[in-house]
Amino acid sequence: MRMYRLVWLIVFAMLSLAAFAYGAEEARPLPNRQEGIFIARNFQFQSGETLPEMKLVYTTLGTPRRDSSGNISNAVLLLHGTTGTGANWLAPSLAEALFREGQPLDAGKYYLILADSIGLGRSSKPSDGLKAKFPHYGYRDMVGAQYRLVTEGLGVKHLRLILGTSMGGMQTWLWAERYPDMMDAAVAIASQPTEISGRNLLWRRVIIETIRNDPDWNGGNYTTPPTRFAFVVPLFTLMVDSATHMQAIAPTREKTIAYYDQIVQNAKRLDANDFLYRWEASADYNPQPDLDKIKTRFLAINFSDDLINPVELKVMEREMGRVKNGRYVMIQAGEKSLGHQNLSQGALWGPYVAEFLKQLQ
Repeated sequence: MRMYRLVWLIVFAMLSLAAFAYGAEEARPLPNRQEGIFIARNFQFQSGETLPEMKLVYTTLGTPRRDSSGNISNAVLLLHGTTGTGANWLAPSLAEALFREGQPLDAGKYYLILADSIGLGRSSKPSDGLKAKFPHYGYRDMVGAQYRLVTEGLGVKHLRLILGTSMGGMQTWLWAERYPDMMDAAVAIASQPTEISGRNLLWRRVIIETIRNDPDWNGGNYTTPPTRFAFVVPLFTLMVDSATHMQAIAPTREKTIAYYDQIVQNAKRLDANDFLYRWEASADYNPQPDLDKIKTRFLAINFSDDLINPVELKVMEREMGRVKNGRYVMIQAGEKSLGHQNLSQGALWGPYVAEFLKQLQ
């Protein structure tokens, strides 16, 4: 069992910046789970490029409830991390702590929307066939696609809540600025409302440039899949996990080398274009200039040992005052803290969300 758990820890640490460090299995069955596909016709990107059909795959939990005007009144949009999918929300460490009866996002009360963003999961992405001809998307394109899914695909005119982790948290800031009247409340977890720069950008550039400078990459139109980037993917594991947790799963030289080798082997199975596009998508992210446009109640939750969003930069202290109805919580590191990966532990931050939602009643 220890070996089985270690293997899954390795896989999840590699797969997603918002990876969920525990449990590859899904939670027990949840109320009224439905799978769906929405096709956004003639989707136009910020670059001016278009796709005749943009496929967006999603899962819903719970049942939509309607107000006296016939509009859905209990919808909650949940957004995942950089290389995750909507299915990440079904991991036991999230679903059991958030979606069960009496929990903050009780699926018997709310209509939960778990979407695969552009370029991830089963939604449209370069490896579907277009390769380097696939439009280069940014976070604003991803948010625009999510908006079309919610409004056109699911007929939701107003969200009770939008909540995102990591990349999804960053997109939550953009949602609140771009569609200020679209939701009653917003929660951004493990994110900061400033452009990606400094250390956070530097390690991302290492991954990006390793792909672009691989002789097999061929401008993205490769026949032999590039794999050199796999050898630097462990950099991202260093950024998203805590030192104490990593030491616990790799306590010796031998186990650490095996840990590295397993991450690399799993990374070699990823499509290089898909991986590249995901990291480059954050280039257009910078909600800082428009924070005063946010009107909805806004809660930001961060972790004191998160290297992706370092507390020493004091971004939240400096910027949160510009959000009229905003507040933030800094959760201090405990003995079993997972750093950035704390976002996968619904029991850790769920109580703050529950208290926040009580204010809406």
